[in-house]
Amino acid sequence: MKNTNDPDFINHLNHENSYAQASMSDTQTLQRTLFSEMKNRMPSKISTPPERWGPWLYYQYIPEGKEYPLLCRRLETEKSGWLQTVFHNVRGGFGKEEILLDWNEIAEKYGYVHVGTCRVSPDHNFLAYTIDTSGDEQFMLQIKDLRNQCIVPRLPVDGVVSLAWAQDSRTLFYTISDENQRPHRVLCTKLGSDSTDDAPIFTEGDSGFCVDITSTKDGKFITVNSNSRASSEEAYFLSGRFILLVLQVYVIDATNPLGGLRRVHKRVPGVQYFLEHHYGFFYILTNYPLSENEECSSGDYYLARCRAEKLYSANWQNIILPGEDISLQDMDIFDGHLVLFVSKKGVPMLCSIDLSINFECKYQMEIENLNPWFFPLPSSSCSIVPGSNHDFMSSVYRAVLSSPVMPDMIVDYDMSRQTFSIVQQEELRGTSDGAGLNSAACELETNEVIDTRNCEDNNYQNSGLQGWKAYGAYGEVLDKGWCTDRLCLLDRGWVVAFADVRGGGGGDSSWHKFGSGLYKRNSIHDLTSCGKYLVNEGYVCKDKLCAIGYSAGCLLVGAAINMYPKLFCAAILKVPFLDICNTMLDPSLPLTKLDYEEFGNPQIQSQFEYIRSYSPYDNIPSGVCHPSVLVTASFHDARVGVWEAAKWVAKVRDRMCSACSHSVILKTNTTGGHFGEGGRYSQCEETAYDYAFLMKICGD
Repeated sequence: MKNTNDPDFINHLNHENSYAQASMSDTQTLQRTLFSEMKNRMPSKISTPPERWGPWLYYQYIPEGKEYPLLCRRLETEKSGWLQTVFHNVRGGFGKEEILLDWNEIAEKYGYVHVGTCRVSPDHNFLAYTIDTSGDEQFMLQIKDLRNQCIVPRLPVDGVVSLAWAQDSRTLFYTISDENQRPHRVLCTKLGSDSTDDAPIFTEGDSGFCVDITSTKDGKFITVNSNSRASSEEAYFLSGRFILLVLQVYVIDATNPLGGLRRVHKRVPGVQYFLEHHYGFFYILTNYPLSENEECSSGDYYLARCRAEKLYSANWQNIILPGEDISLQDMDIFDGHLVLFVSKKGVPMLCSIDLSINFECKYQMEIENLNPWFFPLPSSSCSIVPGSNHDFMSSVYRAVLSSPVMPDMIVDYDMSRQTFSIVQQEELRGTSDGAGLNSAACELETNEVIDTRNCEDNNYQNSGLQGWKAYGAYGEVLDKGWCTDRLCLLDRGWVVAFADVRGGGGGDSSWHKFGSGLYKRNSIHDLTSCGKYLVNEGYVCKDKLCAIGYSAGCLLVGAAINMYPKLFCAAILKVPFLDICNTMLDPSLPLTKLDYEEFGNPQIQSQFEYIRSYSPYDNIPSGVCHPSVLVTASFHDARVGVWEAAKWVAKVRDRMCSACSHSVILKTNTTGGHFGEGGRYSQCEETAYDYAFLMKICGD
């Protein structure tokens, strides 16, 4: 089945789709009802509030009736009265909306679109972006001249992952992937150059490491980050920013983009570095041991500062420690302020520090010594997602707050005045409870705001970024943000629970550590414990418990079903990772070697035996009544082969008790990739199908 070009296999998938269609034919009316409810709850026009960057206001919106967003901008002006009229007449439409990128046009041309990365040049004259038009994540680089809206002619480049502009706005750095979709090379292209070949800058030869590039917030440096899931090595060639785990970092001077790479620090297993630059100083968020006798801990971060010319000496001083019961998670930097992402006893917080303070101290300091301003947050549990925050000179930090019971709220925090304002909250339509839910904004402005320094006793939960965060792996934080589609379930009496298992993110680093590698079974046991709790505490009838997993999260659901087949009534496995042994034994497959640190290396006998002990495909029990399962896959999925889903479904049916009437169906998307269809209406149709399956099985 690995040969997806085999006509027999394609025919097999078509037969499976026909079977799925027949199995779900009696839910057509229900699907249409659910889709209509979801569509009616959508605002007619979805938009983001403008965000200032230099002289421009950038924003996105989805036009009425369209599937995809538009990236737009307008020139910002504070002029008023007759002066504004003069400018409008002289400039021929001052402040007129410019459409930089229309996802809908690309989708209409190719039938599918996934925009990976967008980067506007420092002078705001060029837009570099990557697009995937087939679902295989082979992103193509395009550069658009925003002065004439024309694509800059150049030889096509596929497999592009990350982008970074030099300060001259003519030199663009980008990374490309190898045949296993591992970002491994950094190249440089010069707009207007006569050369047809882009210059190679760096190549990572170790197949266990990926390469990423980014620029510091002030644009002075670009960093080339060589990282695995456990360590990093950062290099300055351009100018630098964030890194992942085992990391090696190189730096490039953005004012002299072809001046060469310089390594920040040698690669040390388990050590990570995150760099920012601010007026001649580098700020380094790292977990490098503070003493020679101290072992590296992947979660014990601190902040160091050093002069730019002393970065390579590793003589970093001005150490800032997080303080008691606080862990540092991330940072951002502006002209006058440093923003820190922290967690205190699992409670996510943000604070800003005035950079005019005196850091020249030879002793270690704690955050509280620097007079931080902790951003006020709602009193209910919420996730915090940073906005774009491109403008280095801004004193306003934008964040998106959300929770399972609070629609997304965009808040601007003025770090100079230490005030905040609610810019926008998602409109709630098509529900009788809309007024009550939507009042969260008013509550935040008045008496429902708490100082996060005093919230240690509240039951906050750390939430993650939007997207496919239900992995229970990779340290990804489970997405517990607002989702209007869930109202279709809640209105019908369903209970929605989030299983925040070990292996995911949240709290300190041990939460991920003890759910990965030789501790992976902990993730599975956590999931089944959550299910048993819901049944034992009366939240759900024991014959009505369902589970949904995404990608690597399906490994947990599949393994849990094998261990406790009677616990679940039904399950949905989306683009599932199920055949872990065979996949991890094939180093030619994408991501395999990179996943050794997360799941273990099955080429080592002891690790193979541990992995096989929970592998969903290798432990399907015989002669039992398997729960009903909907498996959805994507033909062009570059991360998890469609054959994993197909062979798992076939084996489950083969081993299921002959007297069992439960159904196991496979539905394959023949056009999309790992992330499915991108349009908002297509996503609603997919969700309506999923919900209809659960309601059918549970008899609703």
